Amino acid sequence: MSSSNSNTPSASLLIEVFTEELPPKSLRLLGDAFSEGIFAALKAANLTTESSVATGFATPRRLAVQVSNVLGQGQDYPVREKLLPTSIAYDADGKATAPLLKKLAALGFSDIDLSTLEKSGEGKNEALYLNVIAKGASLEKTAQTALEQTLNKLPIAKMMHYQVQQKNGELSDVQFARPAHRIIALHGDKAINIHALGIDAGNQTEGHRFLAPGVFTISDADQYENELQSKAKVIPGFIKRREQIKTALLKAAGDDLVLMPDSLLDEVTSLVEWPAIYECHFDPEFLEVPQECLILTMQTNQKYFALTDKQGKLRNRFLIVSNIETITPDAIISGNERVVRPRLSDARFFFQQDQKRPLASRVADLGKVVYHNQLGNQLDRTKRVQGIAVGIAKKLNADEKLASRAAEIAKTDLLTDMVGEFPELQGIMGTYYAKHDGENVDVASACSEHYMPRFAGDNLPQTQTGTILAIADKLETLVGIWGVGLAPTGDKDPYALRRHALGICRLLLEKNLSLSLPELIELARTQFTQKDVQDKAKTADIYEFIIDRLRAYLRDQSVAGKPFTSAEIEAALSQSPEQINDVIERLTALREFNALPQAAQLAAANKRISNILKKTTTAIPVSCSSKLLQIPAEISLHQALNAVIPTLNAAYEKRQYVELLQALVALSAPIDQFFADVMVMDPNADLRDNRLALLQELHQKMNLVADLGKLA
Repeated sequence: MSSSNSNTPSASLLIEVFTEELPPKSLRLLGDAFSEGIFAALKAANLTTESSVATGFATPRRLAVQVSNVLGQGQDYPVREKLLPTSIAYDADGKATAPLLKKLAALGFSDIDLSTLEKSGEGKNEALYLNVIAKGASLEKTAQTALEQTLNKLPIAKMMHYQVQQKNGELSDVQFARPAHRIIALHGDKAINIHALGIDAGNQTEGHRFLAPGVFTISDADQYENELQSKAKVIPGFIKRREQIKTALLKAAGDDLVLMPDSLLDEVTSLVEWPAIYECHFDPEFLEVPQECLILTMQTNQKYFALTDKQGKLRNRFLIVSNIETITPDAIISGNERVVRPRLSDARFFFQQDQKRPLASRVADLGKVVYHNQLGNQLDRTKRVQGIAVGIAKKLNADEKLASRAAEIAKTDLLTDMVGEFPELQGIMGTYYAKHDGENVDVASACSEHYMPRFAGDNLPQTQTGTILAIADKLETLVGIWGVGLAPTGDKDPYALRRHALGICRLLLEKNLSLSLPELIELARTQFTQKDVQDKAKTADIYEFIIDRLRAYLRDQSVAGKPFTSAEIEAALSQSPEQINDVIERLTALREFNALPQAAQLAAANKRISNILKKTTTAIPVSCSSKLLQIPAEISLHQALNAVIPTLNAAYEKRQYVELLQALVALSAPIDQFFADVMVMDPNADLRDNRLALLQELHQKMNLVADLGKLA
């Protein structure tokens, strides 16, 4: 059906909200949400075309979106919707009932001529339908609704409440992230009559606060970015501004390396509209302080970018990103150098003061720090971690004294001035202070290594002592928090137990530690004196939780660039392996096994055997008796299995899983012949049980590496 407004012209739409300085840490998120919200509303109203593209903008003082090819009036469209059964829509006198009128009003057709409604069906099934050509949405109305709804849904952590004076002189209460001053709404070069936050939209905005102050007019929606840059000294695009800053920092760093974490880059990008990079210096004497302290001080407090040489050693020069571009930046440079000095002096003071007292002398003070109201204080926790670490060291034939000492002092740096000021340095400062105290080098390293891995992809400990303590620390947290009933639910995981579980998996697997996971969990459980904690922290539950994180980890692994499949992962994990250090080897062997011509047949046979054994309700003999074998096919299978068992066992002991699975190929033909010629569930109980025993032994040997039936 053709429409009377099918040729409605399209043009770019621009909507900008100009404000006071927005929260820098959430600016990028706010900008994305603003552009996505406006675009989604336009699309839902059929005011966009297939070629429409939304471009979001976000600076410290503005959120904006430009959408290309937006229609001024949407296409008319047919609407046919069932309203109500006729018996409900009309009363006995044939007049419209309240439910019908309410339904029509809800659909936006309260003024419709009721005689135009369509009746369809017969008897009790007769119903009333709305069947009209509805007028397409208008841009002005849609833009108004879109702006209001988008502003209301922005992820603003804390609203500001303020008042705006209306045209009649009265004050109205408004709330937003920061006070708004102007709104632009342009369709092409025409202003759209909308309003929000107590402001009527127009075509004016303001330039850079210092470099181009004052009001100026945007001539056309398509010219927004260009005119802001050329006339107002504003780079409105967040990503473009971020990339410009990054490029300028790299250039200014020269031969040095610039430390620019994403979070710092994002925050600095959110603080400037026209970035300029300047080089500053601090006194070389501060380089005596651990460089992590100086770097964190500069990044956290001042938003500066530290520089290191190519060996990673901190330089006494740093870069700043200013919102003012000038050919005479001396005042800016000296001002920032003056500001950073007391910060670095504080760091040096904390470092010097902390070294006056050995870490070991702080152990008793851990008893004054609450860990969890149901799990005691940090000293209680330290003793539990110590017990776990010593237990693990015994299992690995490692140095128990080093493990015990590392566990004893690992948390004491939490009581130092430096970590009190910069909690991010916990562990790092422990290593520095332990070395200063003359502790064993592995013990000192373990003070920081026991936090590893801190996040997905993070490095693992280099020392054995650090590895042991990392496992012990994570196990204690996992069992303890689980034991007080705070296991993760849904997306909520306030104690990062999933991260701890994944860390345990990586440590066991990537360090190739032949440790029993259930035994480790049980070792941790026994360190808790609270019976209710032990009761709630069931080993089986925690084991399944850790294995579930292992599944997630394995989904990201691959062989020759090809990720492991869910079937392969389930095959490797379905038998609840106590030790997980060889799971990648098992998966790699399964991948090679799957490439064999006999793999599908063996997997199917394995699954068939599993089903037979699951359905068996009687006790199956421990071993198969050759005297009860009668049919040639079962005799052949028994002989083939006995012949290959030594190879299977030897390969399993040596973790030669590829060879083990390849050896199963010799059983392919005998298994096929067995199922073709032998009735397993023979009426004779002795024959039946003996055949079940043969299948049970076969099943066990086939599944030494993984449950092959999961591959079927």
